[in-house]
Amino acid sequence: MLGTQLEEALELAIEHDKQYALILYNDDVNTFDHVIHCLVKYCGHQISQAEQCANIVHFKGKCQVNNGALKDMQQQCAALLEEKLSAKIEDKN
Repeated sequence: MLGTQLEEALELAIEHDKQYALILYNDDVNTFDHVIHCLVKYCGHQISQAEQCANIVHFKGKCQVNNGALKDMQQQCAALLEEKLSAKIEDKN
């Protein structure tokens, strides 16, 4: 019995420590200003960081704009999608 509880606790700890990446994709619709505004508002970027990410997305097609716990990335991704940006979450592990 103790072995099963220990295994479950270990699985929860591992799941808690997993890191996820929030990826933003290029599109032909949104302006640089809108992308920068959203990254500052929802991802906690400084303006200069948001500008760099917007340029990377524009020239390379995508950029990892944040990483962290799944719950946090889901909230940020949902906000970006609501703003009509193209974003998704990837497992970093």
